[in-house]
Amino acid sequence: MPERVFRSRRTLAWGECDPAGIIYYPTYYRWMDQAAWDLLSACGFGARRMRDEGLTIPLVNAQCDFIASPVFGDACEVRTWLQRHGRSSFTLAHEVWRLAPAGEGELLARGSESRVWCRYQAGPGSALRSEPLPADLLAALN
Repeated sequence: MPERVFRSRRTLAWGECDPAGIIYYPTYYRWMDQAAWDLLSACGFGARRMRDEGLTIPLVNAQCDFIASPVFGDACEVRTWLQRHGRSSFTLAHEVWRLAPAGEGELLARGSESRVWCRYQAGPGSALRSEPLPADLLAALN
């Protein structure tokens, strides 16, 4: 795991579980998506700034390996870091951990998301054009 890791805490809610009371697998994807937006916000690119500047980060690929299942009420943490970047594309790596009162906890899932830094050409819903990743974003991520 790299030096710069962003952490987002979650508590598994009943609505995020399947009938057996364990995590419903799409919840991992929702958590990874939210962690990506939390990371951008921590780097100075919060939702308001993104909207005001016509920026967005469309998802082009996502994958997740399911290792263990948390149950309703478990405290979890999504650990996110920049895995790689190109001119406008970037991949975020995610690990989801069940938190333990003492110690490291248990790895629950490992996944990634590939996204592209884009600007709407004529407002939300219009065509997108990729742009180079901002230098200040890359500096905050590295």
